[in-house]
Amino acid sequence: MNHGRFNEPVTILVGMGFPARIENAMEAYALLQDWPALQRSGAHTVALNACKAGVAGDVDPETVRATLIAFARRNDILVENTGPLPHGTDAGAGSGRSSFP
Repeated sequence: MNHGRFNEPVTILVGMGFPARIENAMEAYALLQDWPALQRSGAHTVALNACKAGVAGDVDPETVRATLIAFARRNDILVENTGPLPHGTDAGAGSGRSSFP
């Protein structure tokens, strides 16, 4: 099961500013579930709902990706495409991303 794999991953700063590569709707959903309650907004709700729909297969992965990018830009955590991450900095999903800005 690909859980809505994106054509290209989205790199987001998590924790203390470490880059994490989000490759599918399930990883995006996990990131948004971990987002601090006090920092959640309407944009968070929209992105979370898009991820849920993407995981269920009701929304295409690129729509989920675009929603995640908009959320990340709004929260100033998006790493624009600048090339591959240096070796060893890809935090990936499920890597203890519990601390956000």
